[in-house]
Amino acid sequence: MYTDGACSGNPGPGGYGAILQYGEHRRELSGGFRRTTNNRMELTAAIKALEALKEPCSVVLFTDSEYLVNGISKGWARSWCAKGWRRQGRIVPNWELWRRLLELCEHHHVQMRWVEGTAVEDGHSHSSSSSPTSTSSPARAPAARRIASSSSPAGGVPVTRKPLSVR
Repeated sequence: MYTDGACSGNPGPGGYGAILQYGEHRRELSGGFRRTTNNRMELTAAIKALEALKEPCSVVLFTDSEYLVNGISKGWARSWCAKGWRRQGRIVPNWELWRRLLELCEHHHVQMRWVEGTAVEDGHSHSSSSSPTSTSSPARAPAARRIASSSSPAGGVPVTRKPLSVR
């Protein structure tokens, strides 16, 4: 599973993309919003990808968002939840998205893997700002494809216990 999100301005228009892949099976998801933030789009990409699974699965989620990886892997989101979605006396930004993501992580076995945002596409390195899949496009599936092509030595196929089933 590969996800990406971005926006032009912060806040500004933005989008997310996700690729769900198992063997020969592949599904791409994308969407956009007129006014959003980069972090909201990163979280939304992961949520939409996990919501597309028909049954509990074991998945590896590749993302270039340290915010997303650390929020789950380092237990930040669980800690925020335990504290009533507060951090340093303030409401945690995007708490409703973090809550939904935690619910989905309870339903599925999710391993988060960070990949560098400057990915390799067709053998050439592209920075996020100069890539044709940068924030100027609200449909982030091309960026998720870029992450998929550069993040896994197994040709972009995540390891799962059973076939990936999507809605």
